[in-house]
Amino acid sequence: MRVLVVEDNEAMADAVSRGLIAEGFAVDVSIDGVDGLWRAREFPYDIIVLDIMLPGVNGYELCRTLRAEDNDTPILMLTAKDGEYDIAEGLDLGADDYLTKPFSFVVLVARVHALTRRANPTAGDAIVTVGPLTLDTRMHRCRLDGRLVELTPREYALLETLARRPGEPLTRNELLDHVWGADRDGGSNVVDVYVGYLRKKLRGPEDGSELIETVRGIGYRIDAGP
Repeated sequence: MRVLVVEDNEAMADAVSRGLIAEGFAVDVSIDGVDGLWRAREFPYDIIVLDIMLPGVNGYELCRTLRAEDNDTPILMLTAKDGEYDIAEGLDLGADDYLTKPFSFVVLVARVHALTRRANPTAGDAIVTVGPLTLDTRMHRCRLDGRLVELTPREYALLETLARRPGEPLTRNELLDHVWGADRDGGSNVVDVYVGYLRKKLRGPEDGSELIETVRGIGYRIDAGP
């Protein structure tokens, strides 16, 4: 899942970003409201984590603008403004949830998952099964015919992205957007490299390496079976 974090405190933005990436999310960061609004308009996100006190365009105005434009991306406001009127204003403007600083990162991740499940029930399914492949999306575990396959967070995120859209070809740029987000060092070639890693790890007594098919001129898809 792809997350936009709009936070002007760079240390806070970095901590939230690194934590979400470790949980398997692709994360983009904006440190002011103008850039945050532009990104929210230009790119598809599964959720926006939004501070209120931002330079350029504050979080209230950013939220109001997106909702006026019929952008229904879930918004979690993450802010030090903890007054009941502050919370009410954020929710009235269209925010879906509100978490005050200081906060528990465990709670933040739980709320991000809850909002994305609410917006897209299929994306929130805990178990994703494609042929012999089973993914536990909460524990970030992969099994092939019951055999546990050890994956890095990035490998797991790439495999889950493919598995959630079985049989559908995904371009390298789509995979970069959803798995790497703003952390795109290496360009589209990095997708090929990680597909190679996955194919090696999915080999074994029950060979699942061919589950990931190359779609010539497009990218990759995961075999949906007969």
